[in-house]
Amino acid sequence: MVDPDAAPITVLYIEDDAKLARLTARYLESHRLVVTLASSGSEGLLILSSSRPDVILLDLMLPGMDGLEVCRQLRARVDTPIIMVTARGEEADRVMGLEGGADDYLAKPFSTRELLARIRAHARRARGQTGPDRSTVDVGGLTIDPASRRAKFRGEDLVLTTYEFDLLRVLAERNHRVLTREQLVDQVRGSAEEAFDRSIDVHISHLRRKLGDDPKNPRVIKTVRGVGYILALP
Repeated sequence: MVDPDAAPITVLYIEDDAKLARLTARYLESHRLVVTLASSGSEGLLILSSSRPDVILLDLMLPGMDGLEVCRQLRARVDTPIIMVTARGEEADRVMGLEGGADDYLAKPFSTRELLARIRAHARRARGQTGPDRSTVDVGGLTIDPASRRAKFRGEDLVLTTYEFDLLRVLAERNHRVLTREQLVDQVRGSAEEAFDRSIDVHISHLRRKLGDDPKNPRVIKTVRGVGYILALP
């Protein structure tokens, strides 16, 4: 259910296929979203310098600066949710997109209804509207405040994407409990059906780096081989 009194979701769509961009924007705008189009990565970055959308849609195959480089530059500037949209749907391409900083991945041809649902889900998380539980989580030097969407570890602020924040929150709320990849995706995104084997692995890798965890011998987020992951804080 969409709250009619909520501020419209704003979207920056970076896509060089003008026809696809117009049709997609028209559909999203018919559902009260506000869409700004950019036909290249450089144009998208320029728009971002003067506005802050709720969600960024980014095509992987762009002229000049490719989508992966654009994604890296976007992520260096903002923590806005990035959904990569591309005709290249192989797992290796999806992993590359996630490693480049994307939060989500949708292969062409895509369902506009599914795209709309994902945009709304990411916008809700970014706005802190994911559920009724707003209590702070504090375990082993890690503090997560869902209300302000801020996280600290051992006194240092963590700079996290919306997906990373929610993934860390789920792990922290279940400290010392093993969670499968499917359980993590189900908790963070809302549907385990959209998971693929390495998507969570990439986000976990990002979290380990930001937590200062040793990737070869992790002590904060441990891998339970063949099962999933566990947050192992005191």
